[in-house]
Amino acid sequence: MDDAAVTGHVARIEQDGYTIVENAIEPALLDALMADLARLERQLDVRPADNTFEGARTLRVYNLLVHGVVWQRVPLHESVLPVVEGVLDAGCLISSLSSVNIGPDETAQPIHADDMLIPIPKPHPPTVCNSMWALTDFTEANGATRIIPGTHTFDHSPDYGQHYDSIAAEMPRGSVLIWHGSLWHGGGANHTGERRIGIAMNYCAGYIRQQENQQLGVPPSLVKTFPRRLQELVGYGIYNGLIGHIDKRSPADVVLGDGQSSMVWDAV
Repeated sequence: MDDAAVTGHVARIEQDGYTIVENAIEPALLDALMADLARLERQLDVRPADNTFEGARTLRVYNLLVHGVVWQRVPLHESVLPVVEGVLDAGCLISSLSSVNIGPDETAQPIHADDMLIPIPKPHPPTVCNSMWALTDFTEANGATRIIPGTHTFDHSPDYGQHYDSIAAEMPRGSVLIWHGSLWHGGGANHTGERRIGIAMNYCAGYIRQQENQQLGVPPSLVKTFPRRLQELVGYGIYNGLIGHIDKRSPADVVLGDGQSSMVWDAV
C-alpha cells in the first residue's frame, strides 16, 4: 500500500470511524488461514461460549499467535498495519488476535464500542484500532459487522443490549474492515446456511493495557523466533523510550537477550 492510500484510509477513519481495504489479503494466505483455523477448531474442540457477546452459534479461537507460524503473518500485514500505525502510532501493540466464525441462525451481537471499558472521557484520541479480516464474503444476510458511522465522536458509549439502527459493512473475501475503537458496532445476525468467518486482529496504543496478556500468553521461547517488529508489537519494546522498561532496559533485552535498549533520558 502506498503512502497516498494509507493517508486516505486514515482520513476516512478520522471522519467516519472506519474504512474498508478491499482485496487486501492475498488468496494463498486466506486459504492457509482458513485451513489452519479449521484444524484448530477440531483439535481444540471449540464450542460456542453461549453468551450474548460471544454468541450461541459462534466459534472463537483466542491467542492465535501461539498456534502456528501462519498467524505471525497477520499482525504485520502490509495492507493493514500501516493504516493502524497512522491511527495510533508506530508504538502500537497487539491487543488480541482471535477468530470469529458465525454459524447459521446466530443472532446479532449487541452494539458496543471496543474501548468502552477504558475509563476515560469521550471523545478522545484513539486508544484502540481494530480490524476484521474477511476470510469469507461478508454480507448483510450472513452476519457482516454492523456499524454506526460517526459514533466515534460521541461523548458516551452505547447502552449494552439496546437496539440502534446500523448498517452492514459488506465486503468481499480478502478485504479488511479497520475502525476506531470508539466506533459503535457489532457482529450481524446470520440468516444463511453458511458460516461467516473472520479474523479479529486488534491493536491498542502503546500506553494502553492489551486485551490479551501477550507477555504471559505467548511463551518467550516462541517470541524469540518472531521477527523484531512482531516482538515489538507483542510488547517487548518500550513506548516513547519510557513506558514498559525494566530497570532502564527493554523487555526484549532482559527477557530475549537482544542487547538493545534506549531510554528517553539518553536522548535528553
